[in-house]
Amino acid sequence: MSESRTVLGVLVLYLLCTLLLLGCGDDAPKAIRIGDIAPVFEAKNLQGQKVSLDDYRGKPVVIRFFLPDCKFCRADTPVFNDFYRTYQEKGLGILYVNTDPKEGAIQKFVDELNILFPVLLDPKHTVADKYKVQVVPQTVVLNPEHKVIGAILGGVSKEELDGHLGVFLK
Repeated sequence: MSESRTVLGVLVLYLLCTLLLLGCGDDAPKAIRIGDIAPVFEAKNLQGQKVSLDDYRGKPVVIRFFLPDCKFCRADTPVFNDFYRTYQEKGLGILYVNTDPKEGAIQKFVDELNILFPVLLDPKHTVADKYKVQVVPQTVVLNPEHKVIGAILGGVSKEELDGHLGVFLK
């Protein structure tokens, strides 16, 4: 009986090692890195109109993945509003991308915080998947050539936005 347990144990160990090695291939999707060209996407805004990242070609863009019940999102949206208000005439684009399909909650969030820039709906996580977003809030900052120049997890300050984008908005 102990010999059959040993054989079984060896087989289990062999299977686990095989599965582990199979999982180590290069087929896993790669995370977006600083310097990468941002994936182009298209999503509908709250009014049902299509908005594409290509609409902002040649302009710096901030892409913010958010949820309406996120305390960080609620706390720093005024920072994004102020930054947009200050720099929209210099070409700044800000796109809020929501992955929560509850449109009523999104509209309430937009109204309460008086969001000035486009809010896009991503209920199937198509955009979030392209950007490998696992946790929100997450902010991706793009230069005018749409290369990734920053990625911020959590809350965002004016100083962080200035640090990433100031050179493009003078």
